[in-house]
Amino acid sequence: MKIDFTKKLLKWDREQNFRSMPWKKEASPYRIWLSEIILQQTRVEQGMGYYKKFLSAFPTIKALANAPEKEIFKCWEGLGYYSRCRNLIAAAKKIVADHQGRFPSSYADIRALPGIGPYTAAAISSFAFGQPYAVVDGNVIRVLARYFGINTPPGSSAGKKLFDVLAGELLDKNQPAAYNQAIMDFGATICKPRRPLCSACIQLKSCQAFQNGWTNELPSKQTALVRRKRWFYYFIVEADKNKYWVRKRTEKDIWQNLYEFVLWEPGKFIPQDRIGENAFFQDHFGNQGLQIRQISSPVQQFLTHQSITGCFVHLSHTLTKFPGYQAVSKKQLQAFPFPKMIAEYIASLPPL
Repeated sequence: MKIDFTKKLLKWDREQNFRSMPWKKEASPYRIWLSEIILQQTRVEQGMGYYKKFLSAFPTIKALANAPEKEIFKCWEGLGYYSRCRNLIAAAKKIVADHQGRFPSSYADIRALPGIGPYTAAAISSFAFGQPYAVVDGNVIRVLARYFGINTPPGSSAGKKLFDVLAGELLDKNQPAAYNQAIMDFGATICKPRRPLCSACIQLKSCQAFQNGWTNELPSKQTALVRRKRWFYYFIVEADKNKYWVRKRTEKDIWQNLYEFVLWEPGKFIPQDRIGENAFFQDHFGNQGLQIRQISSPVQQFLTHQSITGCFVHLSHTLTKFPGYQAVSKKQLQAFPFPKMIAEYIASLPPL
């Protein structure tokens, strides 16, 4: 059954797999690594543009390692999960420092780079260096769970071990790159999460999920995600004409290394007509004679474990000093990396 699965998968890849992506068949470990990091928790359609933009701005590992971090984060702006960008920078610097700017070729050295887990290391090892390491991502897990009728939750410790072992057993050791690409493409185009194309599936006759009516139940669903709710109130304060106070987020929290306007996080929702009554506003602005000029409608941004509701509060007059923040001109704002919520708000307000 396992040998039959692998043979049929590779036959499908040769004869029916026409999925095209900029990094497919790529041999450069740098480009493979870049594409894999961008595609972590990002749809292929969205990732393509960022992949091309990064290669244009940072064509080599050394260029990435030596670039100002603000420029790199600006390139990443809108992709989310910014720890990926921080790890990308750290890994590039490590490659330059420890490997003379050449991407390491051993699985152990690749795995030791910041932000590279077993899946990414396997992808780079097999695609760039032809090494026999099986990739295990969501597409692979879905295909294997359905074909073999596995109802063990893939996120459990038992599930992770089971799928890792099974993927390794199915891997064609003589052509690991072709096999790994084939099973990921198969999961993305045929054995899709919703409305899989079972009628076009080369594995149909042996697929346990299809034969037993389990297609919609596999892989086993994980426990429903509970998101932490947070409320951010951003005060847009002028430093002088056409300059605004912003700061870099340096805490170990979401959006680290991105920039923001003056932030108040009260821990709960505050009605718009009461924003000017709180101690934060009075201490920072009210005592200086500033008043609220305009308040935006609430906007939301959903992260994996958090939901953020934000409001933008425009204030009257200027403040010549604001500790912890820097004055940035209206024109310079365009060069700073902001969280998606703030970047979209800036873009929606031409006068800002």
